Amino acid sequence: MLNVPNKTESRGLAPTLVLALGTFAVGTDAFVVAGFLPDLAASLEVTEGAAGQSVTVFAVAYAVLSPVLATVAARVPRRVLLVTALVVLGLANLGSALAPSFPVLVVSRVLAAAGAAAYTPGAGAVAAVLVRPELRARALAVVVGGLTVATALGVPLGDLAGERLGWRYALGAVAVACLAVAAAVYAIMPVLPGAPRVPLRARLDVLRRPAVTAILPLTVLGMAGSYTVYAYSVPALRAVGVEGTAGMLFLYGLGAVLGNLAAGYATDRWGAHRVLPVAYLVMAASLGLLAWMAAVGPADGTAAGSAGGTAVLVGVLVLAWGASSWSQTPPQQHRLIAAAPGEAPLVVSLNSSAIYAGIGAGTLLGGLTLPSGAALTYATGAALAAAALLFALATRSAGGTPE
Repeated sequence: MLNVPNKTESRGLAPTLVLALGTFAVGTDAFVVAGFLPDLAASLEVTEGAAGQSVTVFAVAYAVLSPVLATVAARVPRRVLLVTALVVLGLANLGSALAPSFPVLVVSRVLAAAGAAAYTPGAGAVAAVLVRPELRARALAVVVGGLTVATALGVPLGDLAGERLGWRYALGAVAVACLAVAAAVYAIMPVLPGAPRVPLRARLDVLRRPAVTAILPLTVLGMAGSYTVYAYSVPALRAVGVEGTAGMLFLYGLGAVLGNLAAGYATDRWGAHRVLPVAYLVMAASLGLLAWMAAVGPADGTAAGSAGGTAVLVGVLVLAWGASSWSQTPPQQHRLIAAAPGEAPLVVSLNSSAIYAGIGAGTLLGGLTLPSGAALTYATGAALAAAALLFALATRSAGGTPE
């Protein structure tokens, strides 16, 4: 546990807003490549499928490094940890923006993942102690909310920057944002000590609990279903007649924010075992319909065919896709905390690693299927969502018996 001076106990939510700016920068960095993937691929002379693997590398590195860095940096004072993580993230993005080749870009994405993996769990832990006890749940929601808001605003803005100025300037803008937030965190954060070091093996002992091992694979499977397509949004949306992707990416992000909020409320009221099947059913249906639209092509075979009703339908499906993607997190966290209440921070951190492992796996599958057509990529995501639905129904009692 972090020990905080008494004066911090009277703080409201204002400090957590600065921490949320950091998670917003992390979320933007993690997903912004989707908006300018074709331009990046052309510039570095690789295929779009290969370029998408930069998202896979980031996600897998985050998933692996998160528990490792939490162990190694446990004793580092919190302000030093958070500021250093953001500086690493900013410099890594600058390296990505200047990368002369795809291998250099991949290395810079691993470094960016290290910064992100150190920052996000640390920000959540600090948020919980910076506010009065009755505000802690809301403080955590604010910090985690930065990730979902990034999908609604950060990624579309990155897409626009990529279109207007080029992908290098878009990543450069992310780098500047990370460094600016680092300065803000340094200015507003009190001096907080690190936590006692817990060996990595001890941290991972919780994985021996059957309930936990039954819950975490669902996070991987569900996020893989959603992110099979996401990194390849530009060519995937083009296949259903949509050329301008910024508006659709905004709808995805808006759905993510609304889905996250609605799932939290619904989980409290009706239980995770009822919310999760609905989320996976919506995901499977929306991606399945997009697969069908990609298979039959736009109404008249041209981009103009996306006008009117087709564009509206695609927008509704993208909104539903985004909502179902991020409505998984609150019920999954709820189930994990119920399964291991004494290790709540740890299991939530493991769920974060599972989220990024799923994103990495989905992006890898998307890159493998995209050369065969966007319809297959959409269909693969829909199939994974259907598998997640079956898995959720089979493990519905994990983390507590359904009422």
